[in-house]
Amino acid sequence: MNLATIQDSPSELVHSSLARWAIQRADKAAILEGQSTLSFAELYARVQQAALTLELSRAPATVLIDDELPIQNRVIDFLATIASGRCAAVSDPDWTPATRRSVLELLDSAPVSCAPPGPNTPFYVGFTSGSTGLPKGFRRHHRSWVESFRICAQTFGPDACSRLMVPGRLSHSLFLFGILFGLWSGAGVVVQERFSAAELIDTLAQGATPSLVAVPSQLLMLLELAARRYKAPMECVRLIMISGARWTREHTPAVQALFPRARIIEFYGASETSFISWIPADAAVPANVVGYPFANVDIDIRDPQEADGSGLIYVRSPMLFMDYIGGNRDATAALRTDEWISVRDVGHFDAQGRLLLMGRQNRMVVTQGKNLFPEEVETVLAACPSVDTASVHGLPHPVRGQQVVAIVRTQAGRAVVKNELMNWCREHLEAYKVPRHVYVCNEWPWTASGKTDHNKLAQVLEQHSDGSRDNVSPCLRRLH
Repeated sequence: MNLATIQDSPSELVHSSLARWAIQRADKAAILEGQSTLSFAELYARVQQAALTLELSRAPATVLIDDELPIQNRVIDFLATIASGRCAAVSDPDWTPATRRSVLELLDSAPVSCAPPGPNTPFYVGFTSGSTGLPKGFRRHHRSWVESFRICAQTFGPDACSRLMVPGRLSHSLFLFGILFGLWSGAGVVVQERFSAAELIDTLAQGATPSLVAVPSQLLMLLELAARRYKAPMECVRLIMISGARWTREHTPAVQALFPRARIIEFYGASETSFISWIPADAAVPANVVGYPFANVDIDIRDPQEADGSGLIYVRSPMLFMDYIGGNRDATAALRTDEWISVRDVGHFDAQGRLLLMGRQNRMVVTQGKNLFPEEVETVLAACPSVDTASVHGLPHPVRGQQVVAIVRTQAGRAVVKNELMNWCREHLEAYKVPRHVYVCNEWPWTASGKTDHNKLAQVLEQHSDGSRDNVSPCLRRLH
C-alpha cells in the first residue's frame, strides 16, 4: 500500500474511495467477521444497491441504522445511507425503549434537506452521554472524518494503513471510526459482532491484522487471558492505538511484552473534536500527560484558574463536529466560540510542550479551599493491585466545603482492605486529595460507550448518604 497515494487521495467523502478499491482491490477482503468475508467489489456493489433502494423509497434525510442487523449489514447500511446523500444515525443496542423513543423524536427535529453529498454536508449522527440521562446527538460532516483519516495515516505511518482489528460496536464512535478508516485506506478491517477476548487474541496471533484499535478495558481483558493461556509473544502486531478512556500506564510493560514489536499509542480526543493529542504509551510518563497535539490541531488554554496555569482546553482543527441535534443545553455540552471548541476539559502545557489533562470542569471538587480533579485520584486508585476501577466524588461538608469520597470496583478474586488502600493513596497523593471514605460497588454502571457512569454512581452515593435507610442502595458497601 502506497501511503503517499492514500494521503494525497482526492476523495473528500468518507465513502468515495470505495469505488477505487472496488476496481484496484476488487478481490481483497474489505470486512472480515468470523468465517464471513466481504470483498471490496462485493461491498461496493451492495452499498450501491442499498443506496438506490433508499432513494427509491424516499427515505428521510436522517436514517437510524437498525442495530439488530448483523454487523456487516449495519456497515453496508451506514455506507449506503451516506452514499445516498443522507445522514446515518447510529443507535445503541442497550438503549431502553424510552431512550429510543426520545432519540427518534430528537432525529425528527434534525434538518430535513437531502442534498448530494459534499465535504461539508453531514454524514453521521452519533450519541454521547449527557448529564440529563439522555444521549446527546452530535453531527459530523464528511470533511471532519476525512481529515481525521489523513492525519491518522500521516502520524502513525504505514502500519496504521494495514488491515485493522476493530473489536467493538458501531455505536462507539472510536470503533465506527476504525471501521471506516480501514475501508477508506483500502486495507480492510476485522470486526466482532460481540467483543470476545479469546477471539481477539486468536485473530491477532494469526498475523493477518497488524494493527489494533482498542479501549483500555479490552486490553486488560486481553492481558488477563494471555496470562492464563501462557500465550507466547506475538511479533506480528505492529501498532496498537488506545483511546476511549484513560489508559493505566502501569500495564504498558505487560502489553509490550505480549506484542514486542508493536508501537503502543495513546490518543486523546472527544466525539466532538476527533483527535486532539497523542503520545507513545510509557509507564514512566505521568498519568495526566496526554501528549503532543496532532499536526493539524491548535490548542488554546483559556481562563487559567490554577497555580499551574490550568484552564479550559480549547481546540481548533478541521476535524471538529458540526452541531448537536436539536440544539443542546446539557451541562456537559461543548462550548463553542468562532472556530474553537472546548469539551470542558481543564489542562495546561508542560515545559516539554506536552498537554496535561487535569480533568473535566463539571467534575471538579473544591475541598479545604483547593481544587481537586477526581480523575487524578481515580487513576491512583485504579493502579492499586486490588482495585479494578474507581469513581471519586465530593460530598457536602460543614468545614471542608466538600469531602472526598471514592467508590471502587474490586479486581476479580481480590478483597479491598481500607487501611491498605488509604496507605496506597497517602503514598501517591497530597493529603487533601486522599478520600475520607471508600465504598465498594458490586454493580458497576457503564455508559453506552463503555466508560464509568459517574452520574449514576453519584446518585447512588447521594441515596446512601442521606441518612434514610429506605434509600440505602444494596449495591454500595462502605469500608470500615
